[in-house]
Amino acid sequence: MLSVLGAAFIAQVSPGPATAAIAREAMVKGRSAAIRLALGVTTGSWAWSVLAAGGMGAIILAQEYLLILVRIAAAVYLGWLAWRSARATFASNRNDARACARPSGSSYARGLFIHLTNPKAILFFGALYSLALPRGASICAIALIVVSIAIQSLATFLGLAILFSHERVVAGYRQFGRMLECLFAAVFGSAAVLLTFDLVRAVKGASKAS
Repeated sequence: MLSVLGAAFIAQVSPGPATAAIAREAMVKGRSAAIRLALGVTTGSWAWSVLAAGGMGAIILAQEYLLILVRIAAAVYLGWLAWRSARATFASNRNDARACARPSGSSYARGLFIHLTNPKAILFFGALYSLALPRGASICAIALIVVSIAIQSLATFLGLAILFSHERVVAGYRQFGRMLECLFAAVFGSAAVLLTFDLVRAVKGASKAS
């Protein structure tokens, strides 16, 4: 159990679109919005975890065209987030930068969408459960692991939201906002590019298979 939770924790706090989105939301819109976005990310994580634990991960991974659609949605959305951050970086003044940086729409929905369109999440949970669960594991054992990871993910993502919404961190964003937005643009943009490359390889693979 400790090994499973340790591996899950490393994945949860590793730099990526979800952690960057939580940090940005906290510094731009405040703690309440960041917590809502973190809850959306957590819900997406729970969804992938339950699907993988229930054996649905293998079924989803077998549907190549479904994963292609997921990659398309993720690449487009991450590209949009990168554009918003880049726009804030090059805004003419601080007020314009804050206006460009401020995302629109529901924070919870954006957090949920970020994680549900992350095909690597289902790969991670599929690998995690295949290594952690012994052959013939009982439903109780599976449920224990799923619930433990769910509680840990909730605490981790909410902790990140609270950490990055601290007044000193927010003050740092106000002082170094353009530099941070440039960093966020790089994180979102690189993730979009990597997903695009994965998408091209997946399309070529599906074409050869057909």
